Amino acid sequence: MKTPKIVFIGAGSMSFGVPTFRDIFCNEKLTGATLSLVDINPENLDRMYALALKMNEVSGRGLKIEKTTERRDVLAGADFVINSLAIERCELWKHDFRVPQKYGVRHTLGENGGPGALFFTMRTLPVILDIMRDMEELCPNAWFLNFSNPETRVVLGVNMYSKIKCIGLCHGIFMAREDIARILGRSDKEIEVFGAGMNHFQWIMSIRDKATGEDLYPEFREKEAAYDPTFRPYSRRMFHFFGLYPSCSDDHMAEYQSYGYEAGEEGYNFDGDEQDRVRMRRQIAEVLDGTRDVREWLRPSGEQAIEVITGIFFNERKYIPSAIVYNDGAISQLPDDVAVESPIMVDADGVHKINVRGLPDGVIGLLNMQVSAQRLSVRAAAQGSKEIALQALLCDPVITSSFAAEKIVDELYEINKPYIRRCI
Repeated sequence: MKTPKIVFIGAGSMSFGVPTFRDIFCNEKLTGATLSLVDINPENLDRMYALALKMNEVSGRGLKIEKTTERRDVLAGADFVINSLAIERCELWKHDFRVPQKYGVRHTLGENGGPGALFFTMRTLPVILDIMRDMEELCPNAWFLNFSNPETRVVLGVNMYSKIKCIGLCHGIFMAREDIARILGRSDKEIEVFGAGMNHFQWIMSIRDKATGEDLYPEFREKEAAYDPTFRPYSRRMFHFFGLYPSCSDDHMAEYQSYGYEAGEEGYNFDGDEQDRVRMRRQIAEVLDGTRDVREWLRPSGEQAIEVITGIFFNERKYIPSAIVYNDGAISQLPDDVAVESPIMVDADGVHKINVRGLPDGVIGLLNMQVSAQRLSVRAAAQGSKEIALQALLCDPVITSSFAAEKIVDELYEINKPYIRRCI
């Protein structure tokens, strides 16, 4: 039986490496497939290559596994390219958060909205578009499955400047489902949610009992009103205002709003992130030396990339609850030329967007406030343009001062200058 070739760029990722491996090595459909691991950090690459070999051996999947620091060595013949690259992720992210604060910008995370989203895009999109050029030459029919943030802007950029088929994937909707299940007092496996919007800024349009199809929104509204007020206070405040529960957490969704600082201004937990990385490296070392049973990781992670891959490659029609796609009618109330997050179906013919209608006018208003900032940040990144970057920031609802915006762009452009360049 024909099997796919999967190229994993950023395979050394502590966030997406192990989950992706889990889904690959527990899926019998991928027996005998080719997995090409790519990372520019040799130490991280060697660690994950060793882990892949171990999981391959124990699972009995018999994959052909290869590693390289040069993606062009393995892209030829690829059917799918998974991407999770990040450029100096935490070090540059700290600047994205702290520099705007210095000039009076009040924000929550500095990643997917506001100045952080702009400069994540400015430094990440050029590398992504380099990958697109390589794919156009070496594997023009492959699918590009993106995990790198800011996903909405990355996916828009790929669709604007490349012919490569691309979607983004995120587990945010499952985080919202967990919140809803907690308030309902149910297992999240018992309920289904349907949501649409933008990445980390989705709105849950329906909540149903998975077994019976019963509408659970009335029960959710009743139980939420009496639930512990300290749980997700900002998301629930937006729920009260707009009538739909948002995903995927207070700090993530608040990045998109001028008053989002009300969700907290402490920023990302960089110390906790580093501790998580240390813990993950230790766990991998334990698996490799035999003190931890690798079979703990031979079960699905809950991520969707491998579901998309097997659905497309083996023509298994599958419903994917959430993907970041070029809109083009997916959410008919928004402009076609933006990226949105909504449900899809996949099969051998590729990705089929599920048309979404009926988002409330208030929610559409919030989403529309992101359109120009999204478009302009992508143009700025593709052209390496400081002038367009400033325009993008001045269109962002998080910005309340043109003087602050100018200073932020001046400083963050200089910090990110090694990675900013015209790439179209």
